[in-house]
Amino acid sequence: MEPKHFRFWQKWLTYANAAIVVIGLLIALAGDSFLFAPHNHYTREVFFEGASLPPGTAAFKKWLFGIIGATIVGFHTLMIMISENAFKKQEKWAYFALWYGLISWFILDSFISLYYGALYNVVLINLSALFLLAPPLVATRKYFFAH
Repeated sequence: MEPKHFRFWQKWLTYANAAIVVIGLLIALAGDSFLFAPHNHYTREVFFEGASLPPGTAAFKKWLFGIIGATIVGFHTLMIMISENAFKKQEKWAYFALWYGLISWFILDSFISLYYGALYNVVLINLSALFLLAPPLVATRKYFFAH
């Protein structure tokens, strides 16, 4: 039986990823809604000098949000499955898999965002996800390296 401390953080990891799955669904299906107004506003500011998106560009953005949202759903569903199975059993590979997936996404996405001047994406999305998902990994490290 795992200690309550580990179980708390393991469940945090699962529920945080479940929340991100819901966000991914919203991005895919409602990316132009009020829920994403700040992100959409800054996208127009950075890439279109504040102007409204032309119809073709608006459709392209909706398509991009659709596939980005779907990717978010898939990635975080995988993280849930790892958290609820191998991570819960304290299998070391699961700990590394979750860290490597999170950090590789964060670094690459943040670098590309910064390169194109989209600091808002790093602040609104990337740092939020990192601050939500990294604490349980940090807090449970000792359970994977104690034996």
